[in-house]
Amino acid sequence: MGIPKFKRLPRHIGVIPDGNRRWAEKHGLPKEAGYDKGIGPGFELYQICLELGIEELTLYGFTHDNTKRPAKQKKAFQKACVDAVEMLAHRDAALLVVGNFQSPLFPPQLLPYRQRVTFGKGSIRVNFLVNYGWHWDLGQAIANSSQPKAGGKEGIHSLLASRDVSRIDLIVRWGGRRRLSGFLPVQSVYADFFVLDELWPDFRPEQLYDALRWYEDQDVTLGG
Repeated sequence: MGIPKFKRLPRHIGVIPDGNRRWAEKHGLPKEAGYDKGIGPGFELYQICLELGIEELTLYGFTHDNTKRPAKQKKAFQKACVDAVEMLAHRDAALLVVGNFQSPLFPPQLLPYRQRVTFGKGSIRVNFLVNYGWHWDLGQAIANSSQPKAGGKEGIHSLLASRDVSRIDLIVRWGGRRRLSGFLPVQSVYADFFVLDELWPDFRPEQLYDALRWYEDQDVTLGG
């Protein structure tokens, strides 16, 4: 079965891939085992977005708050993020990693991706949030606001650490939680938000299609 047609698609999709630990527990595994199971679904979703012609895709890796978890879990999700980014580096994407790279919690293997790097034709912009925190992101904007000509016509967005990530049209969250969890607060300000109860490692393409069908019928006014 091929990818269905849609009358209207979001330009930029944000993904919150939640439920890895719950999936592991459900299958009798230690919590840290769930993170590696989330890599395959990420590539399947990326491929669908590429074929649909989605311009930009942002995936939540891990946050500052996630690093408070036990050491085994922390190492597991750091490794999963590194593996995912390095695998994507062999695909067709303009790849960017956004997060506090000055922290020892930021995987050093991902330092080359602090600036966007193009692989293949760069047909889709892919952003990974790794060791990301909304307070860190906005803090960079405050620090940059003291510079001459700061902001200009673009305002606060141009001062963010995440300034190369555009406004998000649709956020899809797996795992049933009804919250943003600090996901790019400035870029998400007008995003439509679709929640799936299924856990991220149980990803199926039809789940994304359901979100896109729902988005087709949303009235996008951006407050106007």
